[in-house]
Amino acid sequence: MELTLLGTGAPEGLPRPGCPCAVCATALGPAARAATALLIDGVLLLDLTPGAAFAAARAGHSLGGVRQVLLSHPHDGPAVDVPAGLPQPGRVPDGRELALLTGHRVRAVAMDAPGTGYEVTGPEGERLLYLPPGGAPAGLAGPAEGGRPYEMVVADVVGRPDGIARLRAAGDIGPTTDVIAVHLDHEVPPGAELSRRLAAAGARAVPDGATLQVGAYEDVPDVPRRTLVLGGARSGKSVEAERRLESFPDVLYVATGGTRGGDAEWAQRVSLHRERRPGSWRTAETCDLVPLLGEDGPPLLIDCLSLWLTHAMDEVGAWDDAEWAGGGERALRKRVEELTDAVRATRRTVVAVSNEVGSGIVPATASGRRYRDELGRLNAAFAAECEHVLLVVAGQALPLRG
Repeated sequence: MELTLLGTGAPEGLPRPGCPCAVCATALGPAARAATALLIDGVLLLDLTPGAAFAAARAGHSLGGVRQVLLSHPHDGPAVDVPAGLPQPGRVPDGRELALLTGHRVRAVAMDAPGTGYEVTGPEGERLLYLPPGGAPAGLAGPAEGGRPYEMVVADVVGRPDGIARLRAAGDIGPTTDVIAVHLDHEVPPGAELSRRLAAAGARAVPDGATLQVGAYEDVPDVPRRTLVLGGARSGKSVEAERRLESFPDVLYVATGGTRGGDAEWAQRVSLHRERRPGSWRTAETCDLVPLLGEDGPPLLIDCLSLWLTHAMDEVGAWDDAEWAGGGERALRKRVEELTDAVRATRRTVVAVSNEVGSGIVPATASGRRYRDELGRLNAAFAAECEHVLLVVAGQALPLRG
């Protein structure tokens, strides 16, 4: 089954006419995106958008062979002219199936937001799922046919990462599912940052006019197993770390800072962190990271290594000069080595957060300088075991590795 993406943008396209925002200003040339529309094997058109016939011609296709046009969501604005010879657009009621003479079958999938999703099965049995902007399937119960994942999912990955997480939890998305991000709008980062962010979710974006083979897995990105996110205070490093796992279900959020009873300001920080996490995530307040890394289980988000180091230095007496010289340094080195060994051996997906310090004022005390130095050593050792390392500055993620 062959899929041509006539457009990959939000319903209003990208850039939006007259919009002065930074995303629209850089969405030029190959980065410009028309409203999302899918042409399948030249016979099925999902979403009729302005200029669809010209978009098909630019991609080397014609709409002359289209036998069915289906709409996935309410279209605001002026009515779209139906090109001559094209069937009138329609929608399939939720749960109903439409069979085409070409051997394609289309099943309407109910959404949790206005619109209709479409599961398309090709003549050879390949399965594609297309979801409307801002929508995710309602009432998932697992793969609909044969207990196997879809070969391709085309969806609003950036706007509804929780929908991708639910598809993964239901088994509808597997390791070889090609997840294509569409309905791309203002919230997408420009340039290579979009590709990097989508790859962390096991997804990718393609330019308008791209033709893909459903069931070809060579372009499916590998999700990095280990990622370290560095940054200064309020740089956005925790948000970046959470973003990398928001399309996965059952994440275990490992909070190394604990609750700090009696500290109202700290309690408020913890509460804000919890509020922005997906409801399906669990939380463990612990600094005992090695056993977690050694277990099988869902992805781990560790926030953060700098607080883990504080705890470790407390336990070995590293703040006192005499205890440090009398064995505290060796004890801390051993703990860091045990942690990095566990990271190297882990089979879990791990995203860890740490503070990047030591670029400014030199601490006034020996213990402060010791902490600065040890955190630098810990970050370097942990980064050496990670496929991806990011530095977040002013909310912008700069890839250092991967």
